[in-house]
Amino acid sequence: MRADAVLRVAIVDDQPLMRGGLRGLIELAGEMTVVGEAGDAQGAVAMIRAVKPDVLLLDVRMPNGDGPGVLRALDPVPPTILLTTFEDDDALIAGFKAGARAFLLKDISLEQLLDAIRRVALGETLIRPAVTEQARRRLDRFAPVFERASSPERLTRRELEVLGLMAGGFANREIASALGTSEGTVKNHASAILQKLGVRDRTRAVLVALQRGLI
Repeated sequence: MRADAVLRVAIVDDQPLMRGGLRGLIELAGEMTVVGEAGDAQGAVAMIRAVKPDVLLLDVRMPNGDGPGVLRALDPVPPTILLTTFEDDDALIAGFKAGARAFLLKDISLEQLLDAIRRVALGETLIRPAVTEQARRRLDRFAPVFERASSPERLTRRELEVLGLMAGGFANREIASALGTSEGTVKNHASAILQKLGVRDRTRAVLVALQRGLI
């Protein structure tokens, strides 16, 4: 989408006060507007299909289902940020398997939330710091879910550096600045990482890397 476009955000949370608070905070930014709300899983699926948001803020736990279940019912899955009041490893794993791009605790600051919305709208993935050591270990149980090469090529030191920054949710331009190289070079490294790990996108690359202890 255009960088100057108003981001259309949908909110799913079973608490009306939380939805209202999120709506107010988001619309204060001026560059975003809330186009739909829902308070349970069934209503969420219908609402999301109707409004087709640029970014979805999705509660993990709600009546009649949960956040990952909502995502599994959608095709395509919109860029999604899962929100929860506690670090829920099961939800994190299920959410990313279902297509979520970020997992954030509800006690983050307004600036962090708005930044996450912008990044996810641009196609970025935000996994850390939500991934806990327990979640990292539990990924071993779900290894067959992720597409990957059976005998992956070894990543170079620079590719591992890029992969670590990808896991932190940084954009190519930010990775290039951090490493003192060009954005085009970073894109080439990212493509090589996906090919070597045998995956088709950054989310799966980071998850496979976590499962293998590469980052």
